[in-house]
Amino acid sequence: GYARVSSSSQDLDIQKAKLTEAGCEVIRPETVSGASRDDRSELATVMEFLREGDELVVHRLDRLGRSTRDVLNLVLELDAKGASLRVLEPEVTTAGDMGRMVITAFLGWWLIWNSSSSVTGSVPESNPPRARAITRGGGNLLMTMKSGSWQMLVYPKLRSPVSSAYHI
Repeated sequence: GYARVSSSSQDLDIQKAKLTEAGCEVIRPETVSGASRDDRSELATVMEFLREGDELVVHRLDRLGRSTRDVLNLVLELDAKGASLRVLEPEVTTAGDMGRMVITAFLGWWLIWNSSSSVTGSVPESNPPRARAITRGGGNLLMTMKSGSWQMLVYPKLRSPVSSAYHI
């Protein structure tokens, strides 16, 4: 697993606990900005040692970086190695053909949504929101909290009823 916080005032414990709970035997933590891949030695080490069939696990996608391009390049590098990425919150993986398609579409949306969110990967919320909505290109994405994890719904139009939502 890989865990990252941007500053020493943030705590890696939440991410480490989630990664351990997910079955990670090795966790490579670091405290460095996610703005670029420069100076991220632990991430470089993880990427160097991943082999075909391995899975890189992160607590949240934004822990890999803040740049959509950087994260997408990491996903492509993993794919070239025959490895996959698994994000714990919300649960998404690049394993298999469908996983690669979903993560590619999901990646851009998630980083945009998360960058405007007040939620951080290192600070627990005492009263987390139950739903968040994003409108893009005439369609809508709604993140809902169920049983302690986020689920994504895609609505064709804002005024469409919940029954017409696509669960991802």
